[in-house]
Amino acid sequence: MNAPIERTLYPPLPPRLTRRLAVSDRHSLHYEECGNPNGVPVVVLHGGPGAGSNPMLRRFHDPDRYRIVLFDQRGCGRSEPYADLEDNTTWDLVSDIEKLRLHLGIDAWQVFGGSWGSTLALAYARTHPERVIALVLRGVFFASRREIDWFYGPGTGTLFPEAYEDFLAPLDGADRERPVSAYYRILTGDDEAACERAAQAWSRWEATTLSLRPDPARVAAFVEPRYAIAFARIECHYFVHDAFFADGDGLAETLHLLPRVPTFIVNGRYDAVTPPRSAWELHKALPGSELVIVEDAGHAMTEPGLVDALVRATDRLAG
Repeated sequence: MNAPIERTLYPPLPPRLTRRLAVSDRHSLHYEECGNPNGVPVVVLHGGPGAGSNPMLRRFHDPDRYRIVLFDQRGCGRSEPYADLEDNTTWDLVSDIEKLRLHLGIDAWQVFGGSWGSTLALAYARTHPERVIALVLRGVFFASRREIDWFYGPGTGTLFPEAYEDFLAPLDGADRERPVSAYYRILTGDDEAACERAAQAWSRWEATTLSLRPDPARVAAFVEPRYAIAFARIECHYFVHDAFFADGDGLAETLHLLPRVPTFIVNGRYDAVTPPRSAWELHKALPGSELVIVEDAGHAMTEPGLVDALVRATDRLAG
């Protein structure tokens, strides 16, 4: 019997329209629509937080069958004000998703997100369960202190010791024991040169650990100063505050509040950023959900096995 053909991304897709939406007196979001305006609506949530959307995110859904909505979360991408931390919390972003849905006149939609995008998808689904028709999640992240300590501590650092040493380089002494807090002090300080150096070191660490195989082009893109400053400032802002969840457990203790809708969960076996444990816990908490552990993948959404599993999931849900 022939092996099934591995699915790839849909072809590059230009946006059908791009607009801005004022979600507060301070923040204005860039959003775009792609694909079929009469198709199944889906909102695609980017990672980070602070990474912004990119053209690759348009390509996980069949443009003939989906109305694809993407937006840049507060402070990043083409949203304004740039790299801004004021009024920038998980619950502000959940509110923004709902404001965008109402603005677009969509009754309910599929929610698609990876890494931090999975956190935001789950937080939105918990808050507005009646507005979610399906969930497609990659690299599940509950934003718990356990997960944050793993990635910015000796967990991932054990797997990438040379890169972790570079990550700690901007810090001295005891600050190396609490790197997220130490970075936050630098990234929100008045020394612009120190902020830029720290932002690049923070962003380089994440870019280096994302995939099973090294990707120098991705690292170069992450350390570009303008991108790095928004990415590092916003991500550190969220993580030093436990992603604005109350008790350090993130979403882990509230999974029973999620809607019982079709849910597809995809995780790389060797994901050093969000290891499969959280994906497994989510799968167990949601009877009827489907979990695919991709045996030859890490965290990056462009790794072939992850693309294959995600595109298969969105194709199944297109009907």
